[in-house]
Amino acid sequence: MTTNQSIHTPEQEQEIDLIELAKKFWSERKFILRICGIAVLAALIVAFSLPKEYTTTVKLAPEIADASKRMSNLSGLAAMAGVNLGSAPTADAISPDLYPDVVNSIPFLLELFPLQVTDSKKELTTTFYEYMFDHQKSAWWNYIVKAPFKLLAWTRGLFTEENEQSGSESEIIRLTEGQRRIIESLQNRISVSVDKKTFVISVSVEMQDPVISAQIAKVIIDKLQDYITNYRTQKAKQDYDFTEKAYTDAKVTYYKAQEAYAKFEDANKNIISATYRTEQIRLQNEMSLAFGVYNTLAQQLEQNRLRIQEQTPVYTVIEPATVPLKKSSPRRALILVGFVFLAFCGAIGYLLVKDAFVKE
Repeated sequence: MTTNQSIHTPEQEQEIDLIELAKKFWSERKFILRICGIAVLAALIVAFSLPKEYTTTVKLAPEIADASKRMSNLSGLAAMAGVNLGSAPTADAISPDLYPDVVNSIPFLLELFPLQVTDSKKELTTTFYEYMFDHQKSAWWNYIVKAPFKLLAWTRGLFTEENEQSGSESEIIRLTEGQRRIIESLQNRISVSVDKKTFVISVSVEMQDPVISAQIAKVIIDKLQDYITNYRTQKAKQDYDFTEKAYTDAKVTYYKAQEAYAKFEDANKNIISATYRTEQIRLQNEMSLAFGVYNTLAQQLEQNRLRIQEQTPVYTVIEPATVPLKKSSPRRALILVGFVFLAFCGAIGYLLVKDAFVKE
């Protein structure tokens, strides 16, 4: 009977273990609080060492009207002038899903380098490239980590010549090491998203200066509009330029044929002969043929001009570039909570592991 009374069920043993574990943690509360205090100090050092970042977000709404309806309106206007526009494609030339790739592409970002920017204190006015290269703050530990790599790069630079050309030769872009680092930084600082339902384009730019953040956001949205417009109207503009050249040549040819016919008529008044009639018919046919080509190209030129207008997209800025008043990072409260939580879990884990080794 005594042996049966000393047997404990697993539930009772688990309850006893949890109580003993809680007592153990309570007895080590000073150690846990000390670790959490160190974590608070470390969190404050990290939070105040990180440079402030400001984010500007611009929202742009593209035109989503039915292209076929818009084209029918232009066709009605063109019909009044005797021009037949025919059928036009309704699909967009560039998908909105490609907008992030366009903005983060190297050629697009290289166009930002020569821009003049001014900081919020109006103490610095320089190119955007110089601002990113020479005026970016960093946490103190980054200087320690990067020091060996900078020394290695400096040593290597003594024996090699750095190519400073950033232009393109046969559409090949050559970047310096500094340009490459800045482009990689911009690709992380600039984000573009497109709403699948409304097709609203959102461009966010994160910079260490709020005014420069707003400046770059505005420039990016303007350049993106120009890029999309040029992309969509490129074929129509090429057709217009070709037709305009052919129209000019046809106009000259028609005027010459018209002038030749008029001179022939003036020089052969009151003359009736088979030779005269044959030459008259020939010159008249040449003039009619030249006029037909001239008239056709005139209609085609007007058609291409209206096509450019039809292909040109219209955008509405929903949220313009506004200078942010509050920093977007670092989030010091979140850093503090994260450090304290990790320190608390680490202290508990250390006590559990230590007890396991002591029992062994």
